[in-house]
Amino acid sequence: MTSFSKLFTSVFLALLCSSAAVAAPYAPSAKYATHRMRLVGRDASLKVEAFHPESTYETFGVDGLDQAHAKRDNFDLKGAAVSFVQSKLGVDQNAVTFKSGYEGDVTKHAYVKQQHAGVPFANAVANVAFNNDGKVVAFGSSFVKTDKIASPTPTIALSDAIATAEQALDGKYNNHPATLEFFAQPDGSAALTHVMQIQNEDTGTWYEAFIDAHENKLLSVTDFVAKASYRVLPINKEILTDGLEVVTNPQDTTASPDGWHSDGSTSTTVTAGNNVIAYKGSQSSTTAETSSGLNFIYTQNPNQAPTTTDNVHAATVNAFYVVNSVHDWSYRYGFTEAAFNFQNNNLGNGGAASDRITVSVQDSAGTDNADFSTPADGQSGHMRMFLWDETSPERDGALENDIVVHENTHGITNRMTGGGTGRCLQTTEAGGMGEGWSDAMADWSEAKGAPLADYVLGQYVTDDSGGIRSHPYSTSKSVNPLTYASVASDNEVHDIGEVWANILHNVQATLINEHGFSNTSKTNPDGTEGNIVYLHLFIDALPIQPCNPTFLTGRDAIIQADANRYNGANKCLLWQTFASRGLGVNAASHKNDATVPSGC
Repeated sequence: MTSFSKLFTSVFLALLCSSAAVAAPYAPSAKYATHRMRLVGRDASLKVEAFHPESTYETFGVDGLDQAHAKRDNFDLKGAAVSFVQSKLGVDQNAVTFKSGYEGDVTKHAYVKQQHAGVPFANAVANVAFNNDGKVVAFGSSFVKTDKIASPTPTIALSDAIATAEQALDGKYNNHPATLEFFAQPDGSAALTHVMQIQNEDTGTWYEAFIDAHENKLLSVTDFVAKASYRVLPINKEILTDGLEVVTNPQDTTASPDGWHSDGSTSTTVTAGNNVIAYKGSQSSTTAETSSGLNFIYTQNPNQAPTTTDNVHAATVNAFYVVNSVHDWSYRYGFTEAAFNFQNNNLGNGGAASDRITVSVQDSAGTDNADFSTPADGQSGHMRMFLWDETSPERDGALENDIVVHENTHGITNRMTGGGTGRCLQTTEAGGMGEGWSDAMADWSEAKGAPLADYVLGQYVTDDSGGIRSHPYSTSKSVNPLTYASVASDNEVHDIGEVWANILHNVQATLINEHGFSNTSKTNPDGTEGNIVYLHLFIDALPIQPCNPTFLTGRDAIIQADANRYNGANKCLLWQTFASRGLGVNAASHKNDATVPSGC
């Protein structure tokens, strides 16, 4: 989302493989990795403190870790993952259920859940990454150890639980199939919950509700919202004043083999296709081509209100173009059908289909913002772009590419972290990292060469060269002084995100300085230039990091991603860059450290 108050209390949960617990009282920032306060319901008057058991995380470098299935000729991802989790955590087979998995070009990914009596835990999950030799290269787990587990047979009917959720969250059950899942709680117990989705289309809220199946009360929520020729703002430009241009056949047929206006069976001449549908008001109000041949040539008039007909069409076309562009380049770097991307037709390549992104342009539900909702694989991601009223006439967020890219990236990071559930960037720190990745992707998309220039987000909609963040993203500490320790004084996800985004800006700059810059990075991921290496590490790290990552585990996942793809060639560069902003080897509890490994 292109903001959030926090309230914290002390908790303790015994974790499998956890060597230490933090005793209360302690700094509020210590709970960023396990909690997030949500203000929900009518007028946001209900406080719900969502809890997620802290994840443990290990990476195993270039060589990986041998395990029982490593040398088998026919590698069985499901069997290998379940077997490894059983052995690593000391649990029996009945305590582990395989959820999903897929094979990338350099790693294989498996996602499993803890279960009891055949019922899975909602918030006790694990992920295992294997290299192409079948060795484990990364393992994350939030499995819990508890003997206080509720009966697996509900005493509250699902219909009653739905009524409770609808009243508490001021919305309606959307008929997505409800599930029965255990929910690990801060006191060390596990409640049985009915899990269902509650939406309010008028206010734009979309929650997954966890209702105690024995006491009929709301325990927690997942918030899915992270607030042919075309005349458009080219994807490497940020703001409208850079100038609209006509771009011809921008689709990448490797990523979108049937183009942007067909799903393989149905073709359109409007802003709708396999990856995206963009509209104002309702999905029947898309923008049509201006002449035959898929020409979408609308001239935006900045002196007129954005709601005039041609300005609406120009904004809709631009949003359609940008979201398709992000689909295509992220596909090239690994956000494919099997990796839980957004497409109506998955063309036989795995994953769940019927989930293209819906983009509501000039959405009437808000101003001066934008958001993106990411439900699980198989349900459409939903982007809402609002008007900004800080200028006269108002300005349209759909015409500022960095805002559209930012929102779209929420879909990528929420889907790829945790195996396509949309549940694994829900703690305060992980939510902040989600905001940071979104800014960082916009930064990457508009980079123009070496050295990497300072980057400002949101200049056009605010008519302010300083943009909407507290500092430009920069390698200069005088321009941007933020470090890992800055997180300790932040309790809002966008503020936390600024720290992570600036660290990533520094990583990208370091790799560009070392390896050079490619002008074809969006269509050719096979080069060796620094901006290509950076985006590979950005995307590769997402599926191998644990559910609800922290800055520390996010750092470790990027370094492991380099080991997986580049045999650790950039290990010292990465460590030096992270350490320069406080994320050295001994960094912990939001206290800076500048130490790098020996040999670096």
